[in-house]
Amino acid sequence: MANSQGERDGSGESAARPEVAVHDHGGGVRSVEVPIPDNPLGYTLVYVVDTDRGPVLVDTGWDDPGSWDVLVAGLAACGTGVGEVYGVVITHHHPDHHGLSGRVRDASGAWLAMHAADAAIVRRARETLPERWFTYMAAKLTAAGAPEEHVAPLRGGPRRRSSPPGLSPALPDREILPGELLDLPGRRLRAVWTPGHTPGHVCLHLEEQHPDQLPGRGRLFSGDHLLPEITPHIGLYEDPDDATVTDPLGDYLDSLERIGRLAPAQVLPAHQYTFTDAPARVRELLTHHEERLTALLVLLRQPLTLWELAVRMEWNRPWEQIPYGSRNIAVSEAEAHLRRLVKQGLVEPVAGSEPVTYVAV
Repeated sequence: MANSQGERDGSGESAARPEVAVHDHGGGVRSVEVPIPDNPLGYTLVYVVDTDRGPVLVDTGWDDPGSWDVLVAGLAACGTGVGEVYGVVITHHHPDHHGLSGRVRDASGAWLAMHAADAAIVRRARETLPERWFTYMAAKLTAAGAPEEHVAPLRGGPRRRSSPPGLSPALPDREILPGELLDLPGRRLRAVWTPGHTPGHVCLHLEEQHPDQLPGRGRLFSGDHLLPEITPHIGLYEDPDDATVTDPLGDYLDSLERIGRLAPAQVLPAHQYTFTDAPARVRELLTHHEERLTALLVLLRQPLTLWELAVRMEWNRPWEQIPYGSRNIAVSEAEAHLRRLVKQGLVEPVAGSEPVTYVAV
């Protein structure tokens, strides 16, 4: 790890530079801890991969002035600069991964690459009026059986007139195709499509001999798909004008098994720390979701609305302590699990119920 102290700014004057943690993973791969303001995750690990054309970043971190300063200082500590960046590969569209991508591109002329499914979400977020999002969210929560006091803030007032955070992210220049080798001269970095956390999440397989000679197949930049201790949120990212019912949890479980079969020597995640034995971590996550689905079947012995199911599920804190926005995320997670059970034929909606209740069959 290296800590940067100071540098000269563009005018040649000495300028203070923030403390920054840089990790050297060997083989021309480093990571910078880019902070996420006011978030218990603490930071995003932005990976800096040396190539014959200059550094390529895997993700960029949150769009915040302090986060930008740390990223710039971290690149300097890696012996390069933001103006030297050749490209940015975005594992998924979330703001702690994609937030600074546009600013990096503006400073360097780098290309930005993202899977088409997440690029479509970015495009929709930029083009859809905030009022449309709030109307859609209010309708979904009402249909889920949420109480009026929870839905009311979405129906009007200042919250209605302001844009939700992250609705103006940068559009990518390139779309990542599953299985393709990305444009990293002198490197073999292959895209592995791993939907679930987002529809277009990708892991990135660095096809090389690991510098520490660990057994396995290269190294894997896993984004949020595979983390050493955290179970990733399974999200719903739907078009308000498209009624297609997706199965993101099913997609995630299939994606996990794909990574388990790949068996990389080392996993380089976007949060926490690097680890080995990806198949063991995959088995833990598969078991976790199997147990959670089983617990939901027990709850659904009696008819419950989606909101009632979310309230009764086990979270990392009591429901009464979950903040407003996080409750919406929890309902989304509950719906992803409910859809999996419905698709498996284990749960069905109760005919004529409004809001709709579901029951195990």
